[in-house]
Amino acid sequence: MNSNLRLFQKITYILSILICTSAYAQPQKYSSTNRKAINWFEEAKSNYEYKKDEDAYKILKKVVEEDPQFFEAWMLLADVSEILKKPEESIDAFKKAIVIQPQRFPPIYYNLAGVEMQLDQYEDAISNLEKFLLFPKISPEMRKKGERRLGNAKFAMVAIKTPVPFNPINMGEMINSVHSEYHPSLTVDEQTLIFTRMRPADAETENGSKVEEDFYFSIKDKNDWKPAISLGPPINTHSNEGAHSISPDGRYFFYTGCERKEGYGSCDLYVSEKQGNKWAAPVNFGPIVNSEKWDAQPTISADGQTLIFVSGRPGGKGLADLWVSQKAANGQWQTPQNIGDSLNTDLDEYGPFLHPDGKTLYFTSSGHPGMGGKDIFYSKKKADGKWSKPVNIGYPINTKADEVHMVVSADGKKGYFSSDREGGFGKRDLYYFDLYEGAQPQPVTFLRGKVRDKKTAAFMQAAFEIIDLSTGETRALSRSDKQSGEFLVSLPAGSNYALNVSAPGYLFYSENYKLGKSLKPTDVFEVDIQLNPIETGQSIVLKNIFFETGSFGLKNESQVELNKLVEFLSKNPTLVIEIGGHTDNVGNDQANMLLSENRAKSVVDFLVAKGIVTNRLQAKGYGETIPKGDNTTEKGREENRRTEFRIVKK
Repeated sequence: MNSNLRLFQKITYILSILICTSAYAQPQKYSSTNRKAINWFEEAKSNYEYKKDEDAYKILKKVVEEDPQFFEAWMLLADVSEILKKPEESIDAFKKAIVIQPQRFPPIYYNLAGVEMQLDQYEDAISNLEKFLLFPKISPEMRKKGERRLGNAKFAMVAIKTPVPFNPINMGEMINSVHSEYHPSLTVDEQTLIFTRMRPADAETENGSKVEEDFYFSIKDKNDWKPAISLGPPINTHSNEGAHSISPDGRYFFYTGCERKEGYGSCDLYVSEKQGNKWAAPVNFGPIVNSEKWDAQPTISADGQTLIFVSGRPGGKGLADLWVSQKAANGQWQTPQNIGDSLNTDLDEYGPFLHPDGKTLYFTSSGHPGMGGKDIFYSKKKADGKWSKPVNIGYPINTKADEVHMVVSADGKKGYFSSDREGGFGKRDLYYFDLYEGAQPQPVTFLRGKVRDKKTAAFMQAAFEIIDLSTGETRALSRSDKQSGEFLVSLPAGSNYALNVSAPGYLFYSENYKLGKSLKPTDVFEVDIQLNPIETGQSIVLKNIFFETGSFGLKNESQVELNKLVEFLSKNPTLVIEIGGHTDNVGNDQANMLLSENRAKSVVDFLVAKGIVTNRLQAKGYGETIPKGDNTTEKGREENRRTEFRIVKK
């Protein structure tokens, strides 16, 4: 039952209680003086209180036939008809009551508008809500509800006349079952799908529930999903596992665990790390992040530094708010902060999904203008770090029913959600659809591969960073799996990026990726990274050091790589290195040699300014004498214009 129906029933139920309480003491207070009609009405009222709605309905039909001017009977009939899914009769009953006594009970217009909205009669609903708001003595709380419903009616009327593209496609029997599937999450390469399935409970279920929520996953084989299987222990238990989020790289799984002995509230946030093909024992986020209340529905940023979730803790704007926690430099999660008034309302916000672009947040709200229930919205992070005013994703993605959770593919072109629409395999199924351009995030592609020791070829664990060279902002953080060496990092479109791969005892690895604002099918990167152990004579190319054409002046974008080199030298204080400058063969040989020497010196000068002592640094220019690429091609010449560092002494 949606929130509007509950509110509607509550109001009319309270009204009927007041009417009938008065009637028992002073029958003359009824609008009717017909004793037969009053007796039948009280019988109907009794049936209504005991939820015998069909019996109450039949009796009330007799009441209004006996006395067509019985205001209270029409009001209760309107309520019962709506409960029995007879909205047309409910509207008719409300209108009859209004004709009899139009000023007696102002909320009648509010309630009538709620039923009219169920039938898409938005113009009538707007008219009745405006009448309701003209009454001077309605309570502040009811006035606020009336204004919110009026905003929803106005939005819905326009939204239905201007629908957005929507073509939901069932994800098929490999994913969906006769049970309910919901809360999907995807890795950035769209090769792994994890979702929640509600199935009959095992006999040993701890809390005695008849159903059990477990996580299932499926792997994509070319273009088809393999049959979904249980994620299994240690994550799945006989307690309640709820809404979840997998990190874009597929290495970390964040989820909601409820009714746990070690928990701090009714539901807590947990995280598990994938090691090889298995998930490690889940770890509770602890009392800094979790509260004594309900904490659930986490989503993680691509760089792993920002956690957004839903909580019912004190200090929020509504019953359920969006909260955010940042990871500190020491790896500890900080005290969560309310995400703010731009997103949170005095009602509820649910189901956040932070896209791997790090700037687009999708979430569900019942407080912002929408179709009347819980709608999906999106918001963009602005340059100052604040979130923009939420945008309703539109009809028919949003409907009068509750739309609770949606995730979006890395390229921004597909949305995934759960629905109980007709034609599915079970109660709720997972669907996907083409997301229209206006609601798309910044597209993100990915870099996937393995890392190994160059000397032994053994797979190894290394840290990965994707850094935006124009801003210095870290856009993705990850680690390769120590068993398989596999890694997966996201690359948002529209910028120039440095990839830095590092591990203790090894030279770091440097690469550059420049992406346009729109991605091409070829903008997917697969690499096999080999890290050199720190040994005398080993060298690497610094791919993210840039100079102006024909100049030895360092570009600002070079600072990211240079600072990584400073960090590396600080961690390895005995190393002596040579910075080598190289050019292509364009121009005069002598001029190229001088340019390469000056470029090497510019790098050394930067390192010295950052505190690296001069006796650890050597600068040498090689000009065009040691080419790596073909100087007859632009690509080869670009490869030859490079800066290297070599270990002279360990």
